[in-house]
Amino acid sequence: MIPKYRKQFNAEFSPKKYQNILDHLQEEGGIYPQFRVSESPIFLTTEFIDKLHGACDSIISQIKEMSPQELDLAIPDDCRVPNDTLQPHFFTIDFGICQNEKGEIVPELIELQSFPTLYCFQKELQNAFVSEYDFLKPLKTPKSDEQYYQELRDLIVGDENPENVILMEIFPDSQKTNIDFYLTKKRLGIEIVCLTKVKKEGRKLYYEKDGRKIQIKRIYNRVIFDEINKIPDLKTEFDFREEADVKWITHPNWFFKISKFILPKLTHEFVPKSYFLNDFPKHENLEDFVLKPLFSFAGSGVNLTPTPKDIEKIEDRTNYILQRKVEYAPLFEDINGEFSKAEIRLLYIWNEDSDKPKLMEHLIRMTKAAMVNVDFNKKDAIWIGGSTAFTER
Repeated sequence: MIPKYRKQFNAEFSPKKYQNILDHLQEEGGIYPQFRVSESPIFLTTEFIDKLHGACDSIISQIKEMSPQELDLAIPDDCRVPNDTLQPHFFTIDFGICQNEKGEIVPELIELQSFPTLYCFQKELQNAFVSEYDFLKPLKTPKSDEQYYQELRDLIVGDENPENVILMEIFPDSQKTNIDFYLTKKRLGIEIVCLTKVKKEGRKLYYEKDGRKIQIKRIYNRVIFDEINKIPDLKTEFDFREEADVKWITHPNWFFKISKFILPKLTHEFVPKSYFLNDFPKHENLEDFVLKPLFSFAGSGVNLTPTPKDIEKIEDRTNYILQRKVEYAPLFEDINGEFSKAEIRLLYIWNEDSDKPKLMEHLIRMTKAAMVNVDFNKKDAIWIGGSTAFTER
């Protein structure tokens, strides 16, 4: 969206530089990313950034005004985990980059969640782009690598010995986002442990390393709790719903509390109207809305063109919302003169002694398809996949 930078990037782009970026990520993380990385970043104006951050500040203020009892209603009874916290440690907000009737570029809220994502990968991705394109250096996020990783370390490891802190995922080596796990281990010094390898004795949790049994005192949780039930014959010693002497970073209950569940409760010019399916008013036109399950992950279960027949098939209507459609704007020109659309995710951390979360990085997802998902793009498409953002500020 800043023409001079787009022109300069496209003029300097080469397949070799793109491969160098992937090689940089492989060198830092130990493997190539298992998801597609876009060939290009995007360039955001300060005007757009101000709109984006203003919308986020409003959303955060509205969430803080919600009572614990109101948010607790989002947690399914069979997914409730003990020893909840007053606020989440991670907070992310997704916006589509759109264009309104006046031709202005505006953010439109898509969803939000209190669950960690590619915090380490995004920092390394920006470093990789800067290493190949010198003109990006003045546009890089001003927070140094040292400060960035120290803030993550303070949040995740805290005052504990790093060996007593784990990144926990289910079958981590087979996850598409595994490069972020390896980068986290490298930068923070914590172990990656599969849920199936966690041992429980009384209220204490352990993992084994080099023949030693090591107590787990803090869990950097990357497991989607309700996804566990979808894995057949999964055997674990530790059930999230049991009492345990461990600190969650972030607590699993927040995955449900900060989710599509609160979209109908939010108001802002950049928040499209949403309704719980069982509250959808008769005066609204179904064709103007997208159907979404409350707790789907990575876009699963989303219906872009719901029909009355689709609605009739749904029995539990309290677990779905209808969200007014937004049109992502094709703004990001590639080297062939074609245009991609993009979604931006703001990555926050929320320290326990802080009144509000702190913005760490931006994550970009680029697409040329109807959904922001690489699987829906043509196989030979470019300027699609995970990316990062640069701005003049």
